[in-house]
Amino acid sequence: MKRRLSIVLAAVLLVAVVVVVVLDQQGESSGEVQPVRGVIGSEKLAFFHDQRVIDAFARHGLRVEVDSAGSRQIATTVDLGGYEFVFPSSSPAAQRIQRDRKITAGYTPFQSPMAVATFEPIVRLLTAHGVVRDGKLDVARYLELAKAGTRWDQLPGNTVFPARKNMLITTTDPRDSNSASMYLAIMSFVANGNTVVSTQEAEDRLLPQLSRLFLDQGYTQNSSEGPFEDYLAAGMGKTPLALIYESQFLDRQIRGDGAIRPDMRMLYTAPTVFSKHTLVPLSPNGERVGQLLTTDPELVRLAATFGFRTNDSRAFTQVLTERGVAVPGDLVDIVEPPSYETLERMLDAIGRQYR
Repeated sequence: MKRRLSIVLAAVLLVAVVVVVVLDQQGESSGEVQPVRGVIGSEKLAFFHDQRVIDAFARHGLRVEVDSAGSRQIATTVDLGGYEFVFPSSSPAAQRIQRDRKITAGYTPFQSPMAVATFEPIVRLLTAHGVVRDGKLDVARYLELAKAGTRWDQLPGNTVFPARKNMLITTTDPRDSNSASMYLAIMSFVANGNTVVSTQEAEDRLLPQLSRLFLDQGYTQNSSEGPFEDYLAAGMGKTPLALIYESQFLDRQIRGDGAIRPDMRMLYTAPTVFSKHTLVPLSPNGERVGQLLTTDPELVRLAATFGFRTNDSRAFTQVLTERGVAVPGDLVDIVEPPSYETLERMLDAIGRQYR
């Protein structure tokens, strides 16, 4: 009797296992995946909307849905209640979220140095005036001219761009956007005698000069896509110098869609900062997104096809080489941004002057 009962139980268990396996296989074949929602910096929208990226996540059982916002907004004003991960474009913003929510986990799957999109005639002009040296934009010299309120048409011998407007780099709105805060990090470092701003005295002393770099531009857009698209579409007349992420320029070169014309150039600032795209998980599925972006070879390679520098430098180099895009040289003149609190105080002080 006992033996017969054991056989029956074994048969029932076997059927149960078969049913589970069949159901799992049906789920996989039907493409059933778990949705996971996040809020990200706008410069990563194209990556997450790419069908290859969607398919790669689906193979891991995830359907990643994203909204976009400025990195400062993500850290301060966006209601994160409905999200399972946040993915701002800077480590200071991510650190604020981690601190506020008492989260230690974080992933930095890719990063991008800040750069300036410009044109060959502008490069030649700025080289003649010592603003561009060795193929990089010398921030110290740029600040000298900006502090003096120099207009383009006041540069001696300028026949290529005699515009009657201030010689300023076009940025995004410092009240919203990470790229503007990265610009402030670079400019404040140089203006502070090549030292990271870390005291209230330094903030107060530098704010008048730093504020003009933004306020004298007039209207600024709240996303890094705005100035870059103006640069691509309207050309030198509207945007002779635009602050961008390196990834934006490389992305369009990799696409080979003709958006980057022969006279367009990308300059790194000397010094520059790396914008470290940092994902903070708010749920187990959000954690999986961060892990996959960091370790999955397919997703790492796909990130490189959007111009992002990944943790696997070989993938980045291979993608650029395959697409016939020059591989950027190693950057050594790199500085760190101020602490989140210092950066926020300066940005808030500048932001109040817009009202």
